[in-house]
Amino acid sequence: MTLRLMTWNIRNGGGDRLPAIIEVVKAERPDILALQELRDFPRYDRTTHFATSVGMTPHLARSVLGQPVAVLVRPPLQLGKRAAVTWRLHHAAAVAEVATTAGPLRVVSTHLNPFWPYRRMREARWLAARYFGDRTLIAGDLNGLAPGVDHTEALAALPAMYRRRHLDPDGTVATGAIAAFADAGFTDLWPAAGPGPGSDAGETVPTTGLRGHEFGSTRLDYVLAGSAVAPLARDMRVVRGGTAEHASDHYPVVVDLDILAA
Repeated sequence: MTLRLMTWNIRNGGGDRLPAIIEVVKAERPDILALQELRDFPRYDRTTHFATSVGMTPHLARSVLGQPVAVLVRPPLQLGKRAAVTWRLHHAAAVAEVATTAGPLRVVSTHLNPFWPYRRMREARWLAARYFGDRTLIAGDLNGLAPGVDHTEALAALPAMYRRRHLDPDGTVATGAIAAFADAGFTDLWPAAGPGPGSDAGETVPTTGLRGHEFGSTRLDYVLAGSAVAPLARDMRVVRGGTAEHASDHYPVVVDLDILAA
């Protein structure tokens, strides 16, 4: 049994792009879907409309300050224990346990602070400690830059007001949020299961159809895994081309999990 996980920031609830977003999700057919920026999903019954359209069961977490996030699963997978983090994060986190043939997976869909590196790092530390586990997946728009990568070109392309979002007070590149997950024992699946160096750097922003001044070409969307799940990851990729170029300002990311190897 192989499970496909997708994570995607769909930008402000999708708006009139929602049919394009649904088209991409239906084409990729994820078994588990982590969504971020679900503005207006709690209203107008968009959660039910979207879930029905893609054939999945949703768990939505509202946000006090920012935008909702969600975890969706495709039958025969079922949502088990669920939780929502609505007040410790700038946005939110949706937490759901998913029963599989290899035992339960805990999936966390989250969206970290986009503005302040220190607050983003504090959110990451809290999430990593609260939901640490060898069978946990944390997926979403983490708004942080990966350690050990040269971000000079991407940051140089940004106006100063947006560059500050990725710099520590001393002017160095802020990688503390992603490092916090690594320090807690989570594995960044892109280096482990992506196509490898030299072929694809895994940039998830911006798309060609919705480019803006906010993003340099870089990776902000991640899938992080506990020690029992990380070795199961296969064929991770960023979904580019076609409808994905204009459905959001972020590209979706998919990874297959070889549950039979558990």
